[in-house]
Amino acid sequence: MTQLSTAQPTTAPAAPVRHPLRALLDRVPPRALAWGTAGLFFVLYAAVSIRRHERIITAGYDLGIFEEAIRNYAHLHAPIVALKGPGYNILGDHFSPVLVLLAPVYRVFPSPVTLLVAQAALMSLACVPLTRWAHELRGPVAALVVGCGTGASWGIVKAASFDFHEIAFAVPLIAFSVTALGQRRQRAAALWALPLVLVKEDLGLTVAAIGAIIAWQGARRLGIGLAVTGLAATAVEMFLILPAVNPQGSFAYLNQLPGTAAGAGGTTHQLLFALPHLVWPPIKVLLLLMLALPTAFLGLRSPLTLICLPTLAWRLTSDNPHYWGVSYHYSAVLMPIVFAGLVDALDPARRRLPRRRVRAVLVASTVFTVATIPVFPLHEVLMPAVWTTSPHVRAAKQVAALVPDGATVATSDHIAAQLTDRATVSQLCQAADPALPPPPPPGWVLDDSTDHTGTGPCPAGQSGLMVARYESQGYRVVADRDGVILLRHP
Repeated sequence: MTQLSTAQPTTAPAAPVRHPLRALLDRVPPRALAWGTAGLFFVLYAAVSIRRHERIITAGYDLGIFEEAIRNYAHLHAPIVALKGPGYNILGDHFSPVLVLLAPVYRVFPSPVTLLVAQAALMSLACVPLTRWAHELRGPVAALVVGCGTGASWGIVKAASFDFHEIAFAVPLIAFSVTALGQRRQRAAALWALPLVLVKEDLGLTVAAIGAIIAWQGARRLGIGLAVTGLAATAVEMFLILPAVNPQGSFAYLNQLPGTAAGAGGTTHQLLFALPHLVWPPIKVLLLLMLALPTAFLGLRSPLTLICLPTLAWRLTSDNPHYWGVSYHYSAVLMPIVFAGLVDALDPARRRLPRRRVRAVLVASTVFTVATIPVFPLHEVLMPAVWTTSPHVRAAKQVAALVPDGATVATSDHIAAQLTDRATVSQLCQAADPALPPPPPPGWVLDDSTDHTGTGPCPAGQSGLMVARYESQGYRVVADRDGVILLRHP
């Protein structure tokens, strides 16, 4: 008899089913994913900021200030900024010689839009190193979360949409530096960090913090040398260069720092008094939470996050309330550090995190990023009202077009940025500086009575009084449309 076999037929194990998104991302080379993410955010930043300028939301303070400086650089002149005062050299306000790099581009394309596009390009570059590092450690999904989280981070988005600032150069430099630091490429980290001392005077402290981490990682000579260089650069810039160039012979913002304000008690007393105010008023707690939440607090486990401390220290202990919260551009330099801390904390070679924990952190980071988009300006690209031009804006531009090229004009804050590419613009409410000779009267006066944002030195209602004063001096009305009035020198 033939015995029947009871052996079961062998079958190949089923291939694991991959998520469609993961399958798609696996086909994208890491470099393409990184640069594609940066390209996406470049377009978004540029669209938001340019459209804001077209709607007269940009201002003399600060887009106009930087354009006047770069315009002078482009014509091989000292960076004199009439918006800050007659003969005011911007290097006496903040030490940012890095701005000269934009001069050749501005010479070819003399427009405030040039600055906005350059800022969008620079800030979007921060996505590249962090996306590639995350891809190397945790694959394409983590790379996408980190890259989009960095690009859509509230600090960078707020800065990219708020006029133009010198820290646009700092954002990519810090991103490349902290990525190299996390990858234990200390020399590259130091080389990326070193130019920060030419971006702004306080960033020498960030350079020193990067140097401290390098020394902690074992490259002591390099790290200590970089730390000393950063501290020395900040000291020289704040106490020697800026006072030497500033018309009043001092660093204009020194009295906002702890221990420097006038009053009894001395420096030690003031510093001790400032410590309880690190978390008060509560807006400071919001700032700290907004820095920790993008990483689901996991980034706090990385020593890279400590690089945030110098910037947070001077901001939270300052008596300037603009530094405390999540508005303006001050947090942009912190966002690459925050996401570098996240990637470093996810490194499987240093921390064995359960796959479920990694997935939960990435989901939490994504949820936070998506939740902040409606709150910060990135969502404006989807708002139909943003892409329409109001009658008031059309009237303001028609009146501003009557100012001839090369003229001197005193303006209210927001409309100033519409003229700084072709005229010498000063603030309508600019107070006379006793340290400077009185300026000659402007050839033209331009005021938008609806501009009450208070971002410049002209408080609401004051501009109308200034217009009346100019009229009493013989200036005649050339145009008056929809609250925008243009006067001409008699």
